Amino acid sequence: MTEQKQFRAIKGTRDIQPPDSTLWNWFEQSARDVFESYNFREIRLPIFEETSLFARSVGGETDIVSKEMYSFPDRSTSSDATADAGDLISLRPEATASTMRAYIEHGMHALPGNVKLYYMGPMFRRERPQKGRYRQFYQIGAEVLGQSDAPAIDAEVIEMLMTFFSRVGLIRTTLYINSIGDKNCRPQYVELLRAELRKVKDQLGADSQRRIETNPLRVLDSKIPQEQEIIAKLPKISEHSCDACREHFAKLKEELKLRGVSYQENWRLVRGLDYYTRTTFEVIAEGLGSQNAVCGGGRYDGLVELLGGPPTKGIGFAIGTDRAILSIQESGNLPKLPGLDVFVAWLGLEAYPTAVGLTKKLREAGLSVELPGEEMKFKKSLNLADKLGARYALIIGSDEVATGRFTLKRLADADQKKLSEYELLEYLESERRGTRG
Repeated sequence: MTEQKQFRAIKGTRDIQPPDSTLWNWFEQSARDVFESYNFREIRLPIFEETSLFARSVGGETDIVSKEMYSFPDRSTSSDATADAGDLISLRPEATASTMRAYIEHGMHALPGNVKLYYMGPMFRRERPQKGRYRQFYQIGAEVLGQSDAPAIDAEVIEMLMTFFSRVGLIRTTLYINSIGDKNCRPQYVELLRAELRKVKDQLGADSQRRIETNPLRVLDSKIPQEQEIIAKLPKISEHSCDACREHFAKLKEELKLRGVSYQENWRLVRGLDYYTRTTFEVIAEGLGSQNAVCGGGRYDGLVELLGGPPTKGIGFAIGTDRAILSIQESGNLPKLPGLDVFVAWLGLEAYPTAVGLTKKLREAGLSVELPGEEMKFKKSLNLADKLGARYALIIGSDEVATGRFTLKRLADADQKKLSEYELLEYLESERRGTRG
């Protein structure tokens, strides 16, 4: 007899099981609650797009496009197995490009005011798995698209982000901000930076040497220890920004102060692609080692036009959900999450119809209730209720059915009381509001 193959999750992916999935649902719902209080609305995007969309938006020379995307031919929908392969499509490595594509395709520029969108879901990159980083990972992001690049818009986006992190208890964080100039002043800075890097080329590693010609701004991102002293002496973009960009950055800092948002300036916080402009920001969290960034964002006023849309200003961010939740778990600052409210311990077949009816009413009231499908001995029922983490055991036997008063036992301290159906529903609803509200 041949040995049965044991299937496992593919390396770099994993199953998010209970109770972790409860934490994930709470985290995502908290994002929805905060974002929608700022008048953002959710957009649900396809999980794959044309490869060329990501090549144009993320950059064809980036590692994401050249090495990390999962791409495959979009074969004909014909049942003919010999159908020719069509254009390449890719699993999304990020969602900003998809959001821009949807904005253009559906004519959202004609909507009143700024278009404020958020999304959440899985992304895919073929990279080496490590702590907090997976081949299938998750992001929560938000984008503002419109005709204004007012610093107040940037500040409100950052304020919303930090409000969300505070809401979920991700408080050991640092917000870094920078301004990377615009199309008027950044090209001159890039050439100055390239010239300075050429002078020290022999002291840099292979990746940084290559980036001198392809994208010198990326050298500033280097984490190689022996390059840090060299980079620290390079010219800063803030010293070469135009008046308009300096004024925009100064107003951004005023707006953040007005909103009570703490930050640190980081002149090395850059974005390499040409459509990025002015504001960039990043949030790092403690406890994640070298992969400590949980969110990155910035202004990208040229991206919609690059993808064939009308002139549009834009700013957004993406949160690494995996890392953010890992940081919350490692901090020990876990929320009190909803669990099993009531375990119904019914005794005797004559009690079963009453148990079914009460269970339905409790669930309609928003309570989580476990009703055994088979009769169990009383002690076994209470043991199971305790193992399942139920807050209460609702005991229904022949006496309870006859009198219409039911025994509710709080498992934490064994306190119990006799309640009518009306009193039971009132009591448990008030308890639910008190513990979850």
